[in-house]
Amino acid sequence: MFETVHLGWEALLTLGVIVIMVVTLARDAARPDLVLLGSLGILLVAGVVTPVQAFAGFSNSAVLAVGALFIVAAGLQRTGALVVLDGLLFSRSKRPFVFLPRLMLPTSFLSAFLNNTPIVAMFMPRVQRWCETHGVPSSKVLMPLSFAAILGGMATLIGTSTNIVVSGLMESAGMEPMGMFELAWIGVPAAIAITIYFAIGGHRLLPDRTVDSAALEDGLKDCLFEIRVDDDTAIVGKTVEEADLRALGNAYLVHLRRGRRFVPVRPQIGLEAGDILSFTGKPDAIDHLLERPGLVRALPAPDTSPDGSLPIFEAVVADTSSLVGRTLREASFREKYGGVVLAIQRKNEQLAGSLGRIPIKAGDLLLIEAENRFARRWNANRDDFYLVAPRKQDRVLPKTSRAPVATVIMLGMIGLVTAGVMPIVTASFAAALGMIATKCLSFREAKASVDISVLLIIAAALGIGKAVEVTGLAQASAGLIVGATAVLGPLALLVALYLTTNVLTELITHKAAAVLMFPVALAAAADLGYDPRPFAFIVAIAAAASFVTPIGYQTNLMVLAAGGYRYRDFVRNGLPVALIVMCIAVAVASVVWL
Repeated sequence: MFETVHLGWEALLTLGVIVIMVVTLARDAARPDLVLLGSLGILLVAGVVTPVQAFAGFSNSAVLAVGALFIVAAGLQRTGALVVLDGLLFSRSKRPFVFLPRLMLPTSFLSAFLNNTPIVAMFMPRVQRWCETHGVPSSKVLMPLSFAAILGGMATLIGTSTNIVVSGLMESAGMEPMGMFELAWIGVPAAIAITIYFAIGGHRLLPDRTVDSAALEDGLKDCLFEIRVDDDTAIVGKTVEEADLRALGNAYLVHLRRGRRFVPVRPQIGLEAGDILSFTGKPDAIDHLLERPGLVRALPAPDTSPDGSLPIFEAVVADTSSLVGRTLREASFREKYGGVVLAIQRKNEQLAGSLGRIPIKAGDLLLIEAENRFARRWNANRDDFYLVAPRKQDRVLPKTSRAPVATVIMLGMIGLVTAGVMPIVTASFAAALGMIATKCLSFREAKASVDISVLLIIAAALGIGKAVEVTGLAQASAGLIVGATAVLGPLALLVALYLTTNVLTELITHKAAAVLMFPVALAAAADLGYDPRPFAFIVAIAAAASFVTPIGYQTNLMVLAAGGYRYRDFVRNGLPVALIVMCIAVAVASVVWL
């Protein structure tokens, strides 16, 4: 068993930094990449880790492999190589036990080989169109879509960046790196089990935002937008009632702003030139109101296209976005992004006040009027937005002629890694270069597709993980876990490691949770004399299995607003899924690898 470990000031400082880091991330007080870099900086300046230990993560093969895989996924997305699967994904039947497996199983399969974020980004608009056509509430489909993508990522080495990070840590610890399909023992049964669960009965727990009139009424109040009364028009001088702005059906006039003063909205209040009218309602109401004489945009549109109009985009704010915690005015949105925010939608809160003075939160859905290049610039780079999608058409046409080439490159990469011909970092780097060389995407598009914040998080987390290891904090933490579970055997130890990692995942980023718990898992395995591989695998699975909150994984945050979900929806539906996955993971680890 563990001997008593004396923790020096270095370990206590590291523990304090980690606690502050977790609290800061859990409260969304700052961008995750900045929080982790700042935490690493404190440990470096204090001398807890050397510069070599602190910055080794930036040259780690896992970081390079993840960056290259972003480009490979972008190439497949840009060429539309996966559009041919639409016929397999969508059923003509509206019965859940038919259409859910038809959607979830192919999504899991694709996510096993591609980054799951672009998979969900590509399928979301198609799923929503299918729901509209067949009269199925999107809230019954989008959460299973996100969960299927997460589960598929667990099945292979390249399915999620978490697996690649843990594989890199295993290699650094002198172990054999993770095999391409080694985690399929857990990922495949978990994906099938959760698909069956949703198809048979789990879908009944999913909210129905379409047929629930109360929920629908709440939904109408979540989108806030502003309209201005134009100068010298017939509407000036009319009352709100005379201007027919009361019973609009799909929108509700909340308040009127005159200069810097808010005026209570009464039917008899007269309208003056320059008044800003704040409405809550469906986004479609904006178009209908702007068609009325005397009503114009609250803010002038950006430079218009030749036909005098601009496309409108829906953008989901990422938790890493510089917009989080700031108002549109503070962020100088128009100047930085080249677009105008027409509306803000927040599904778990009724918005009020001036549009430009509302602090933005992660998961907010912004309705943005901008030029076509807005999507090209911000859709691939997810620092600020997880997803940018046109509301109507104006989509960038895929390079369909290059789709077969992109598919061959991806399959070649998978084959080389599976056969052991190349390590994942070499094969993914070669595949990324191949995407650019064959013009599946341009160098500019490739550069924009790499999510720098994700790479910074991984690299910084590796440095913090090294501090956990060298200060003895990992050994002490492992001693606590082993001491609490020793009498119950290795199965209880696996459960304890899984739960601890999974809770950290829901509080902070999944990659950071994996890095922090990896040395603890290895120390626990060494103390009991077990093979460390199953313990490393448990950490990888638990770190990726984020189902209980929408903020633990980016695909959950992407579907939050689109599906009309609230936080409690994820708790209600995610807990059973999390328990099923944990049981499968622990059972497989104890039977197959221990």
